[in-house]
Amino acid sequence: MQRAIGRVLSPLWVPVTTAVMRVGFGWTIEGVAETRRTYRELCRSRSARLVCANHLTLVDSAVIAWALGSSGWFLLHYATLPWNVPERENFAFSVVSRLVTYVMKCVPITRGGDRAAVGRVLARLVYLLERGETVLVFPEGGRSRSGAVDLENAAYGVGRVIAALPECDVLCVYLRGERQKGYSDLPATGERFRVRVESFRPTSALRGMRRARDLAQQVVGRLAALERQHFTEAR
Repeated sequence: MQRAIGRVLSPLWVPVTTAVMRVGFGWTIEGVAETRRTYRELCRSRSARLVCANHLTLVDSAVIAWALGSSGWFLLHYATLPWNVPERENFAFSVVSRLVTYVMKCVPITRGGDRAAVGRVLARLVYLLERGETVLVFPEGGRSRSGAVDLENAAYGVGRVIAALPECDVLCVYLRGERQKGYSDLPATGERFRVRVESFRPTSALRGMRRARDLAQQVVGRLAALERQHFTEAR
């Protein structure tokens, strides 16, 4: 039901969201053509598609989706528009905000909350991935307080999702504004983002939570490598 309602209303909210970023805030993204080409190639695979990204602002998921595809592309290929997992306190705190997140392909979560509730959210993400939907998560679990990818803060949740799927292609996305020094609520007006992507298929011979941790650390390790490339190129 949620997906059906979001799709019916997508000709309204998808282009409006892009227009707000492009026109309202004056944001631009460098390297978007190569990023979209890589993502479209990944979408041709029948394997599950999980997008994992670094996290610095409250609107990273919207900017990342914009980097992955145009409004027209997503309207024609709605399954490739990523589902997001926002913190409930930030984006689902009122009736209106809950309605907005419901329409815009969001599955709110309370980080650090009840284990059973978190488990239900993770199970739903696996369900969506098994049915050809794309899901976007932040494997560090929240916005980086240091402004850098934290190798010691890999959330087990992303590992549990990957471990639950027989085949899962992960697209690591590193996106950062040129004026973004640390974490914040919003990027600066007129910000210019740079994006780097890399796809791989994590595997692990371990079992249980050790396997989930290993898979999560592999993902965060790839993001850290993309971050090093970002700053090396920016010098």
